[in-house]
Amino acid sequence: MFDWKEIFTISMILFAVIDIVGSIPIIVDLRSKMGHIQSEKATLVAAIIMIAFLFVGEEILKLIGIDANSFAVAGSFVLFFLALEMILGIRLYKEDNPSTASIVPIAFPLIAGAGTMTTILSLRAAYDKANIIIAILINVVVVYGVLKSSGKIERLLGTNGLGVIRKVFGVILLAIAVKLFAANVKGLFI
Repeated sequence: MFDWKEIFTISMILFAVIDIVGSIPIIVDLRSKMGHIQSEKATLVAAIIMIAFLFVGEEILKLIGIDANSFAVAGSFVLFFLALEMILGIRLYKEDNPSTASIVPIAFPLIAGAGTMTTILSLRAAYDKANIIIAILINVVVVYGVLKSSGKIERLLGTNGLGVIRKVFGVILLAIAVKLFAANVKGLFI
């Protein structure tokens, strides 16, 4: 049931998708606009969203007539474009300015957004649920730590350091998107 190699792999995939380190500039900007970010609330809500989607996501898809392979292939495109954003430094998805900086946009869509949901559903097809939950919780702890210390991290890494980290995780995410596409595209034609 518990496989530490699986947990590590899933954790790294979710870490790349959530990209909390790459989101530090957004978090810092929100903190300067709003004055305070409710880190505990944002982290808890994101964890609930991710774990709930792990259990009911596939049922919701069945309800609307979409199979897991189709969702995974569509998700690979979402991950592909997220990776391109990270690597090329462009913005394909634009959000509205929030009025509060806890649940929207921090918990959703920054942490538990479309890419994360797609990834969780795709991971469910390949890995044990218990390992996915542990990986989600590991990522939630990392997210909480980053939200609490985003100012310190920004000063420590600097703009160039954050840019390098964002691009490295972008390349990793691009490879994950290609693997996800290749693994699920065959299922569309069976």
